[in-house]
Amino acid sequence: MPEPDLRELLDFATEAARQAGQITLQYFRTNVEVDRKADDSPVTIADRTAERKLEELIHSRYPDDTIIGEEYGDRPGKSGRSWIVDPIDGTKSFVHGVPLYGVLIGVEIEGETVVGVINLPALDEMICAAKGLGCTLNGQPTRVSQVEDLGESLLCATDFESFDENGKGDAYRNLRREVRLVRGWGDCYGHVLVATGRAEIMLDPIMNVWDCAALLPIVEEAGGVYSDWNRDRDIRGDGAISTNGAIYEKVMSKLAVS
Repeated sequence: MPEPDLRELLDFATEAARQAGQITLQYFRTNVEVDRKADDSPVTIADRTAERKLEELIHSRYPDDTIIGEEYGDRPGKSGRSWIVDPIDGTKSFVHGVPLYGVLIGVEIEGETVVGVINLPALDEMICAAKGLGCTLNGQPTRVSQVEDLGESLLCATDFESFDENGKGDAYRNLRREVRLVRGWGDCYGHVLVATGRAEIMLDPIMNVWDCAALLPIVEEAGGVYSDWNRDRDIRGDGAISTNGAIYEKVMSKLAVS
């Protein structure tokens, strides 16, 4: 069987994210029961059911591929290709009936993340990208903003207290003083805002690989710059920073990262 090209992988990931998103909508704003994982983060039947659907779809189409999921861990494969999925990024928003959550799928081939899909089902927004194929929002090309001045920039973050909790509070406040506007539009939604030109900066002080895998190709294919807090282009690194690219060096300077 020939290896699938990136367009095929992207189209499949988009459809899988759509189906998983439909599952989450069945539970959205239904007072769904919330359980607690070992790290005290919330999880619901919607998370688990959507991830099972993703696993089922991927394994059926690409049985030799590895699947890495937030809720059920790793399903090892032998193809050198990995599907890294988060069925609901933003579970806290989801359980509070806030529509700023997403289904995330990233495809990694031999260590390079080449496909990213984020479905925001409650907002009816689908953001898709693959290396060399650009980034789209609901099928239309999308790009980062062209803002070059920090003083005109919109900064997003998920949880402001988490900067202090992870030793990044001073760095965050140093940057915050320089921007025009700060908003707590967090989780994957903040990174989507950067990729679609609606914000210039999104900061996350701590992340897991399933939070990041979809972000890197989406931000880069939209013309932005994605890195961790150490300037590394790494989905397993120290947090996540998305920018429109034009202000990346200024952002990192204010974060005291050299």
